[in-house]
Amino acid sequence: MNSKKGCRPGKRYLPLVTAILFSLGGVPPVEAEGPALRADMIQTLQSMQSQLKAGEDATVASRAAASAARLEGGNAADRWARALFLQLAASANAHQGNDAEAADQFAEARRIDDVPDTRRLSWLYQEARLRLSAGQTRQGADLLTRWVERSGGDDASRWLLVQVRASLKEWSAAADSLDRISESDTGGWSPSQRQLASTVYQQTGRFDDALALLGDGGNSPDAWRRAAGLARQAGDDGRAAAIWESGWRRGVLTSNDDLLQLARLHIAGGTPARAGEHLTRWLDSGQLDSSTANLRLLAEAWTAARHHDQALAAWQTLAERSDRAQDWQQLAELSYGWGEWQTTLDALAGLRRSGGEISGRDWLLQGIAATQLDRPDVARKAFRQAKAAGVEQAQQWLDSLG
Repeated sequence: MNSKKGCRPGKRYLPLVTAILFSLGGVPPVEAEGPALRADMIQTLQSMQSQLKAGEDATVASRAAASAARLEGGNAADRWARALFLQLAASANAHQGNDAEAADQFAEARRIDDVPDTRRLSWLYQEARLRLSAGQTRQGADLLTRWVERSGGDDASRWLLVQVRASLKEWSAAADSLDRISESDTGGWSPSQRQLASTVYQQTGRFDDALALLGDGGNSPDAWRRAAGLARQAGDDGRAAAIWESGWRRGVLTSNDDLLQLARLHIAGGTPARAGEHLTRWLDSGQLDSSTANLRLLAEAWTAARHHDQALAAWQTLAERSDRAQDWQQLAELSYGWGEWQTTLDALAGLRRSGGEISGRDWLLQGIAATQLDRPDVARKAFRQAKAAGVEQAQQWLDSLG
């Protein structure tokens, strides 16, 4: 279809639409299809067909529509002729870019009684394509689905259906169509078809199928990043981590940013110990520099994994390197929670040295840790500070010390 109008939203389907060739304007051999027509009716149809071939689209659109209107309510032969005139009018309108009007005329033609099933099915397909070109995506998709189900379709029409359903974010329906295509050899799929199929499979959570389609794209970092990104959008951080890990093992995702992202995905995806193992290896080997940001990520990984020794060691290394009050505070809280009393005292001392604000809770933790280490003088002093800061429990601890 050569539109004489500006590009409409539905025109994005034209590359696939035009690849599925069919004749818009052909009048069927009247002696082989439908009720017999009068000789003058056949002559009129053939005349309009010649005008259509000559490019007289506007004339044919008007004449054919008028002829169809005059035949409404006639006998079987008139109904068949009316359907053929509507086909000519639709073809002429389609040539002029009047896709919606052409689709309406095909719809009207295929609803007429006495139209042969083969012709009705052909017009269903043509209407579906015109609806898509007119931007009537939902209606076009439904019509195209009906045509594929009735005719069996072919790969070209099924690819169009996959594209349309994907544009509507109807991923399950798109995957169903894609599975029918996949029953044949996928070796001939173009890069754009592989990308479309990969997107559909990822959106339906079929990540293994999506990764299998990467092909040469399996060496492209962006392909792996997109796959992991879609897994995250689907709320599957664990799967995103597995995809990223596969890309790293394949030697594709190896930049510093890629390594750090792999660690973050493992933490988010429920495998933080794996992140800790990776980060430890990369930091020890010098593959990642020992920046405070990287050390903090390591500490967060071991903490999330609840590996006490590694977590406390990582937080202590970080706090000593950064000397930030927040890092000393985190070390104090963790060590207290895990019953590491000396580390708790050391961390709180580091907090004071760093200039951090000492809260009543901090004094309480120091007092409890000192009590557990059998250092009553230190404990009493800390509990008095906690009491002065308004911590009610402090008096109870003081009473317990006698």
